[in-house]
Formats: sequence, C-alpha cells, structure tokens
Amino acid sequence: MAEQTAAGDLDLEALRRAAEGKDAETMLDLYAEDAEYVRVDRNHTPSSPMTLRGKEAIAEYYRDVFARDMTHRIEREVVGEDRAAFNWECEYSDGMKVLAATTLELRDGKIVRQVNVEAWDE
Repeated sequence: MAEQTAAGDLDLEALRRAAEGKDAETMLDLYAEDAEYVRVDRNHTPSSPMTLRGKEAIAEYYRDVFARDMTHRIEREVVGEDRAAFNWECEYSDGMKVLAATTLELRDGKIVRQVNVEAWDE
C-alpha cells in the first residue's frame, strides 16, 4: 500500500509497521506527550470508558498488548487534514478475534487523541 500521511506528516505506514510488528517503542514515537487514549468495549462502556492520559500511560498499555501472543492488522484507512481513521484487526493464537474502529486526532504530526471502539469474539 502507498504511504499515506495526515496533518503534520503523521506517517500511517509507520503506524501500520509498528502495530503489525508489535513494536511499542516505534508506536509511542507517534504520540504527543499529552496524548489521550480512550477505549470503549463490553467492559468499558461509553459512560465509563477506559481512558489513559499521557504518553507514559499509553506506553504501559502498548507494551502489555504487544507482549501478547496475537497478530495485528491495520486496514481501511481514511485520512483527513487533522484526523485519521482505520480498522485495527487482532487475532489471538487461540483464534479469538478483536475488531477496533479507531479514530485519531492529530496535531503537528502526533496523535493527541485516540478512540477505539472494540468488539470481541466471546
């Protein structure tokens, strides 16, 4: 796939490589220091989402997720001037799948807010 960029040159191809390669440090380079990560799923409802604030909190999360025995795939990107969206598909080694609809808000080439709405096989 051709490299796509968004506001301030966020490199979505670098994001794809980091996610699919389970490279937490490269992934974290794409986030602003004051970034926010919000996740809505069965256990974290829209009224009470999981919210991580700051790059260090997000770093802990990615290190945990990328240490798991699972694959990641980024697909169907849509890029705007200061936003991007894509599907993040994951599969655990036991076959359980997770699909996240992901939106990013961007500033100066960095992710300042990420919202994931996830559905899990259960």
